Parts: sequence; C-alpha cells; structure tokens
Amino acid sequence: MMRALVVEDDFVSREVLRKHLAPFFDVNIVVNGEEAVSAFRMASEERRPYNLVVMDIMMPVLDGLSALKRIREFEAERDLDPVTVIMATALSDPKTVMQSFNGCAAAGYIVKPYDGEKIRDQLVRAGFIFE
Repeated sequence: MMRALVVEDDFVSREVLRKHLAPFFDVNIVVNGEEAVSAFRMASEERRPYNLVVMDIMMPVLDGLSALKRIREFEAERDLDPVTVIMATALSDPKTVMQSFNGCAAAGYIVKPYDGEKIRDQLVRAGFIFE
C-alpha cells in the first residue's frame, strides 16, 4: 500500500484527512514541520518512503513551507525523486500559494476546511486515483 504523511496541527483537520486518505494510503500523522522532516528522513532511511505528503502551511515550531524546503534539500542531497506534496492553508492568499509552487515544488494545494471532494480532486490531479 502507498504511504502518506499528514502534517497538521489541528486535531479535527487531521482526522478528516486520515478518513479520506486511508482508503488509498497507509497514513502517518505528525503535528508540526519539524516532526515532518524527521518522519520523512526516517521513512527514507528505512526504505519505506512516503508517496504523498499533505502539509499545513501555518504550524507551530516549523511552518510548512520551511519544512518542505528542508525535505527538498534532503531529497537533493541523496538524489531522491521528489515526493508529491499537497500544501494546505486556511488562507487563499495568492502569495503563499505561489511560494508553495515556485519555491518548494508543491504538486497542489487545498484551502481549508478540508472536505472529501477537495482531497479527492487533489489525489486525482496528482495521479494517485482515477475517476
């Protein structure tokens, strides 16, 4: 089964993501960007890499854009193929969205609140599921 890493500090949002990703992925959850970078590195080193990362942008400890930048640096250092990343934000701020795509090569983004249709649309766009 494919693996997904959910990086979300809000409990309800984590559960919504888990519910909608679980039919397609073995889902692991962390609550901030620092934990995301650690989990990503560990999974890679254990040769059980994630196929998908869904990451909130606004989080404590380390924000999503900074965490994604560290993940991309880790991939580049080890010559790994980039993982598919979908960023999530409560703000549909065009500047933040563009930073996600241009600076960090995110595959897509979801404006919160999460719902099944938004999540499914991103999974289809990223090529994980077919309609």
